[in-house]
Amino acid sequence: MSAPLSGQPMLESRIASLPLLHRGKVRDIYAVGDDKLLIVTTDRLSAFDVIMPVPIPGKGEVLTRVSAFWFDRLKAIVPSQALDIAPESVVADSERDQVAGRAIVVKKLKALPVEAIVRGYLAGSGWKEYQASQSVCGIALPAGLVQADRLPNPIFTPSTKAAAGAHDQNITFEQMAALTGRDLATQVRDASLALYRSAAEYALTRGIIIADTKFEFGLDEAGKLVWIDEALTPDSSRFWPVDQYRPGSSPPSFDKQFVRDWLEASGWNKQAPGPLLPADIVARTSEKYREVMTRLLA
Repeated sequence: MSAPLSGQPMLESRIASLPLLHRGKVRDIYAVGDDKLLIVTTDRLSAFDVIMPVPIPGKGEVLTRVSAFWFDRLKAIVPSQALDIAPESVVADSERDQVAGRAIVVKKLKALPVEAIVRGYLAGSGWKEYQASQSVCGIALPAGLVQADRLPNPIFTPSTKAAAGAHDQNITFEQMAALTGRDLATQVRDASLALYRSAAEYALTRGIIIADTKFEFGLDEAGKLVWIDEALTPDSSRFWPVDQYRPGSSPPSFDKQFVRDWLEASGWNKQAPGPLLPADIVARTSEKYREVMTRLLA
């Protein structure tokens, strides 16, 4: 069993002992010397590319633990940027509580300008596109599929990486190859599909379907492909419980789809600022994240 989560909800880290490089939708990134980074995973939640004003208790620790689990389990396919350095050792003593359980020290790498998305099931925007064109991101699929159907084979559907507040744009493999070079694009595609297949097979033994997921990669100093950012978390993946899976309808989800559904029904215009989430929505969302971690890591 995984250890219980600790610490107070964190909307934003405040580490003065290191230079702050970037605040993303969820992660705060600090420089550790010239060649390493400290990545602090906060409890921020982003939906429809807007950061909600209320933190989700435990979320950052869940994402950190789940990523560490997958990085280690799948390291034979692609190595990760994670370093075996305790985050508490790179900050001031008074700041250790901000990084305990929710931070990681990594190699500083140049990220590729694309997100590597793998879809194993027909869901979300893919389902909408299929209804209109019988394809997903331009990839033709068989006729007669229904919502949440398992695809004949997982498909690789890359996208651009948008700046904060903007939307990622789906691109074809050929467009990706034009950005990265064909050899590197092929490496990314093959690695992404191998990671997804291995993770999805394991997750099924824990009662979880990984419907789709997003990977990010960088290159090390030797030009070798390295897995970066996060790994098969409830933020970067669509997780469904096997026992409630029924093709033809959208299964309940372990990820932030729960919040998205509430936001859709709330009448919010999907523009910043995000609305205050009710306490019960926050609590139930926190439970979703914790449950998927418990299932995967048990």
